[in-house]
Amino acid sequence: DDNLLSEILLRLPPDPSSLPRASLVANRWLGLVSDPGFSRRFRPHHHRNPPLLGFFESSHFEPTMDSPNRVPEGRFSYEHTGNGCFIPFGCRHGLQLIFHQSGKQLHVRDPFNGDKRRLPVPPGFDGWETPISGAVFRAAGDIQHFQVVLVGTERNNQHHTRVIARVYSSETGIWGNLMSTPLPPKASSSMDQHPTKIRMWFTISVLVGHSLYWLLTNISAATNMLDGILEFDLERQTLAVIPVPVDIANNCLSQFQVMQAEGGGLGIFFLSKFSAQLWKMETDSDGVASWVLGRTVELDKPLSLNPEEEESLIIGGFAEYNNVVFLRTPTNFFMVQLESLQFKKVSKSNSLTRYDPFESVYVAEYPLVGTGIDGGHDGAEFFRNT
Repeated sequence: DDNLLSEILLRLPPDPSSLPRASLVANRWLGLVSDPGFSRRFRPHHHRNPPLLGFFESSHFEPTMDSPNRVPEGRFSYEHTGNGCFIPFGCRHGLQLIFHQSGKQLHVRDPFNGDKRRLPVPPGFDGWETPISGAVFRAAGDIQHFQVVLVGTERNNQHHTRVIARVYSSETGIWGNLMSTPLPPKASSSMDQHPTKIRMWFTISVLVGHSLYWLLTNISAATNMLDGILEFDLERQTLAVIPVPVDIANNCLSQFQVMQAEGGGLGIFFLSKFSAQLWKMETDSDGVASWVLGRTVELDKPLSLNPEEEESLIIGGFAEYNNVVFLRTPTNFFMVQLESLQFKKVSKSNSLTRYDPFESVYVAEYPLVGTGIDGGHDGAEFFRNT
């Protein structure tokens, strides 16, 4: 029965080699997996469990999977066209978001075929005087359209007083209405000391449940201390600033990573030298949310690091669907899966680099027709992204 076999093939792991290898079993299997209707089902089916194909280091792609699933090195690498500064805002659902600062544009790029959509940055999001960040995503089951959330701060007499956001939809081709939320007192606590230098900074976004999160820091005093967590609820279209646990609040931004907590919900990965704390936001019977410390893990032994010789670990990136944190020292670079604590040494470290993980469904060297970044046919790949 073709319908039953199709259901079985649909549940194959979304690794790059799964369907090409299945297609070699028999012509019948080849016919099923090459059917366009199957591809339209396979990608949404694995929307929430895409493999970690590798990461971008600036514009260069570095694969991380082992053979036979390893993507060729540089397969998704690219070169910027135009002059000026290009700032990566992260990857999600098979798309990459890049901010062209001097051009005042956002580039939504499809790494699989190089398609690029250029979006003008809307008024109020300068990118120079008031730093901005953003996130790209697709709604569940939608393989044609995408949305972009852009966040920034609004100034009043040199002070950053509130966080603002707008959402772009590729389906309508327009930016939505402006949303905002005031910055809490802590985020403005140093205004009297540095009245002309208040600058808020955002990290790369993380998707947890139906919300996007950014770490928020006030760099007015050049301390880069964590100041809160910015939440954008995709369902309610609302903004909020969440305080961080008081026990770990006064630490450098590079020691924190927003993540999905064990069992679900919002969590924080906090790194102190070679010790990692996993925090979780819990809500009591009265509806009051608070932070609770879960596990504490010593990483020097699993990673075979010598605390007397190595400097402290620094967070270099995070893969949200695989729950893998990228950790680096001046000489080493590791990927650590937070549930199992399995790790992989990737390469020598560039201690100044931020890595952008690329998680997506991709079929290796399978010469079937797929769709472009916004639904247009490119004739190059079968399953390219989800």
